Amino acid sequence: MSRAWDDERRRLLDHLVRMGDAGRAEGAGRDRLARGFYPVPEHLRLLDPDVVLVVGPRGSGKSQIAKLLTEADLAEPMARFAPRVRLPREGRWLEAYPGGRDMFEANGLRDLVAEYGSDAALLRDVWMAYLLRRLQGELRPEHQQALSTLWAPPAADIAAVHQAFRALAAAPVVALDDLDRDLEQRSQHLFVTYDELDTLGHGDWSVIEAGVQGLVSFWAAYTRRWRHLRAKLFLRTDLYERHARIGGADLYKLAAGRVELNWGDRDLYAMLLKRLANADDELALYLKSVKGIEWQQDAELGLIPRLQRWDDARPVIERMVGPYMGSDKKKGLVYRWLLDHVRDGMGRAYPRPLVQLIEQAAQYERQQAESLAKPRLLQPTSLRRALDGVSMDHVRQASHEWPWLEVLKRRLASNPLVPYPDSEAVRLLQDIAQAELWSAQAAVVPPYDGKELLAYLIELGILRRRPDQRIDAPDLFLTGLGLRRKGGVLRKR
Repeated sequence: MSRAWDDERRRLLDHLVRMGDAGRAEGAGRDRLARGFYPVPEHLRLLDPDVVLVVGPRGSGKSQIAKLLTEADLAEPMARFAPRVRLPREGRWLEAYPGGRDMFEANGLRDLVAEYGSDAALLRDVWMAYLLRRLQGELRPEHQQALSTLWAPPAADIAAVHQAFRALAAAPVVALDDLDRDLEQRSQHLFVTYDELDTLGHGDWSVIEAGVQGLVSFWAAYTRRWRHLRAKLFLRTDLYERHARIGGADLYKLAAGRVELNWGDRDLYAMLLKRLANADDELALYLKSVKGIEWQQDAELGLIPRLQRWDDARPVIERMVGPYMGSDKKKGLVYRWLLDHVRDGMGRAYPRPLVQLIEQAAQYERQQAESLAKPRLLQPTSLRRALDGVSMDHVRQASHEWPWLEVLKRRLASNPLVPYPDSEAVRLLQDIAQAELWSAQAAVVPPYDGKELLAYLIELGILRRRPDQRIDAPDLFLTGLGLRRKGGVLRKR
C-alpha cells in the first residue's frame, strides 16, 4: 500500500472523528453550528412569524435550530434557503427557555404544582412573569419602572416572582402591548424561543404536562393579540402528542400551521455530506473528487450539496466504504444500510445517529491502524461495530429525556431475546407501574402498563411491530437496551 495514502487516510479519519461534535448542537460554537446545519426548506417555514409550534422527536435538530437563531444569530443566512416562506422584514431572536439562571428552576415549578395543582391561570401568569423578566431591557422606561417589583425576586424563587406579578394587576399586559406597538412601528419582529421543555420538571410527567399546558395556554391567549412579539415553541413529538394534546382548544389554535422536523432520505444524506465537506478542506476535496454532485458555497453556512435524489449520494458513500457490507450484495448495499440501521421503530431516521455512526466507525479505524486501498476510508466491519456504540449512546442520551428507560432496560433483562410474541411483550410490561423497579421512580414513568405501555413504546419508536405481529427492537435501540435477536451472537461485555 502507498505510504502517502496511509498518511492521507489517517488525516481524513481524524477529520471524520471530529466532524460533528458527535451530532449534537450542545457546546458547538457559531461557526461549527453554521457549517453543521443543512437547510431543509420545509423546516425553514418556522421563520414565518405565524408559525408558533415546531415539533420533532429527539435528535431531529430542534436544539440546533434554536441555537442557530438565538446564540448564533443566523436567521438571515437561513432565510436565503426559504424563498417561499413569508419572512419578517427585520427580526431578532431571544431565548426565553431554558434561560439559565434567569429562568425558574425545575424543583421550584414542581413545588408550585404540588401546592396549587395544574392551575392553567396560575401557570399562564408564571410564564408571562418570566417573559417580562427576559424582556425587561426591551420595555419602555416607564414600564421598567412600573414593573420594578417584578425584577426584585431571585429567578429561582418562583413563588415570590408569581406573587410580585399578581400584585401588578394589568400593568404587565399593558407593558407587552406597548412593546408590540413599538415593534410594529419599527417594522420589527421579536421572537422568543422555548426549547428543552422536557426539562421542566426533571422528568416528572405531571410537572412537564402542567408546564407545557400553561405555556401553550399562555401563547394561545396572546398570539392573536401581539403580532410582532412572537413565540417559537420547540416541542418533542411525544410531548406534543401525549401531553400537550390535553391542552385541547389552546393547542389546536397553535398547531394548525406547525412545522414538523421530518427528515427524508435525500435531506439526511445531504446533511451528512455537508458535515463531511465542512469538517476540513482536505475532506472537502476528497468528496468533490466524486463527479455529479453540485456544490454551493455560502458565506456563513459553508459548502452545501445539492442532491436531486437520495441515491445521488451513493457514489460518495461507496468511495468511502465500498458498495457492499460484505463480499457481495447479499450482505447489503452500504448506501442503504447506513440509513436503514439508524431508523427507529417508526422507520424514522434523524441526523444525530447518522453522524455518530460515521464518527465512531472512523474512531475504530484509527485504533486498528490498518491499511486500505485508496480511496477507501472505512470498512463495513467498523460500521457494524459502531452501530452498537451508537445504540448504547442513543439510549444513554435518551435516558436524560426519558429517565424511565434504564428501569425499562432492567425489566426487559429477564428476557433479552427479541422478537417477542405480542403476548410475551405485554406480559413483560404488565403491571410494570407497580413493579418494585418502576415504583422507585414513580414520578417520572409513563402512566401506562401492559398494552398501553407497549403501544407507547411503539409510538416512540423504541420498539416496533413486525409484519408477523411480533415485537422487535430497532437496531438504534437494540444494544442500548441490552437486547439481542434470537440466533444472534452473544456480545462480549
